[in-house]
Amino acid sequence: MSEKIKTNVLIIGSGAAGYTAAIYAARANLKPHLVTGLEPGGQLTITTDVENYPGFGDVIQGPWLMEQMREQALKVGTEIHNDFVTNVDFNSSPFIATTDSGLIFRSKTTIISTGAKARWLEIESEEKFKGYGISACATCDGFFFKDQDVAVIGGGNSAVEEALFLTNFASKVTLIHRRDQLRAEKILQDRLFKNPKVEIIWNKTVKNFQGNTDTPALEKILLKSTTDNSESEIKVSGAFIAIGHDPATSLFLNKIKMDKENYIITKPDSTSTSIPGVFAAGDVKDKIYRQAVTAAGMGCIAALEAEKFLAENS
Repeated sequence: MSEKIKTNVLIIGSGAAGYTAAIYAARANLKPHLVTGLEPGGQLTITTDVENYPGFGDVIQGPWLMEQMREQALKVGTEIHNDFVTNVDFNSSPFIATTDSGLIFRSKTTIISTGAKARWLEIESEEKFKGYGISACATCDGFFFKDQDVAVIGGGNSAVEEALFLTNFASKVTLIHRRDQLRAEKILQDRLFKNPKVEIIWNKTVKNFQGNTDTPALEKILLKSTTDNSESEIKVSGAFIAIGHDPATSLFLNKIKMDKENYIITKPDSTSTSIPGVFAAGDVKDKIYRQAVTAAGMGCIAALEAEKFLAENS
C-alpha cells in the first residue's frame, strides 16, 4: 500500500543545492522532505579534492562535504528519503510526486535540484582515472595541474573556455578535436589561437587513457585519427572532458518551461519557475557556473522563496 505524505516543501534531488535548501527550509520550521535521487550527493560524490568551497583551510573530499551537508540537513529537521521520484503532477493543488518505492507526496511547494551530468567519452579506461587526472571541470580542478601538461577534449565553447582557463595554471594545454575546425564562437577561437600555451590536435579522438593504475595517475592519452585510423599518443598529467552537460530534467519534460537544452528556466534573480510554487536550484538551471558554492547559494534562495510563497498563499 502506498504511503501518502503531506508536506510544505518537497525537495527533489540532493547535492549542494538540495541539501542547502533543506537546511534553510527546516530552520524555517517548514518540515521539508527531501528525496535524494539515484546519486545522493550529486556530482561532488565523484570529486576527490575540493579546494574552492569556502570555510575550509585544508583540501577536503567531495563525498565528505556532501555527507556533512546531509547530516546538517537531518539535524535541523529534514526528512530524507533514499528514493527517487518517478512522476510529478504540477497541475494539481497541492502538487503530487510519486517515488519508485511507492511514496506519494502532496506538497504545497516543490524545489527541483536534480542537477546535471557532464557528458563523458564512455570508454573503459576513462573510469579508472576519473578524479585521478581526468576531470570534467577545469574551474574545479585546474589549480591541481600547475606547471603541468594537460589536454582538453572537445571543440565547442565549453572546450575552448576550459582550455583558456587552464593556461592560467598549466605549462601547456593541448586541445584535441575530432574535426578539422572548432564549433566555438569566433571570438573564443581567436583568443585560443593567439595563446602561446595552446596547441591544437585536429581530426583525432581518444582511444584510451593510460597511466599508473596503482596510484592511480594519468600519464598519457592514446589517440586515433579520424582520417586514416593511425594512432599516436601525448603525455599529459591531466585530461579535461568538455563535450557538454545534460541537465537531469527528463522527469519534468512538458511539465515546466525549459530552454532548448532542457535546462529549467527561472525568473531573473530568482529560482521561481513557470509554475508558481515550483522552484529550481543548482545545475538543473545553471549552465554557466556549475559550482558547488553557486548551487548552495541557489538552494538557499529557493528555500527562502518557498517560505515567502507559503506565507503569501496560506
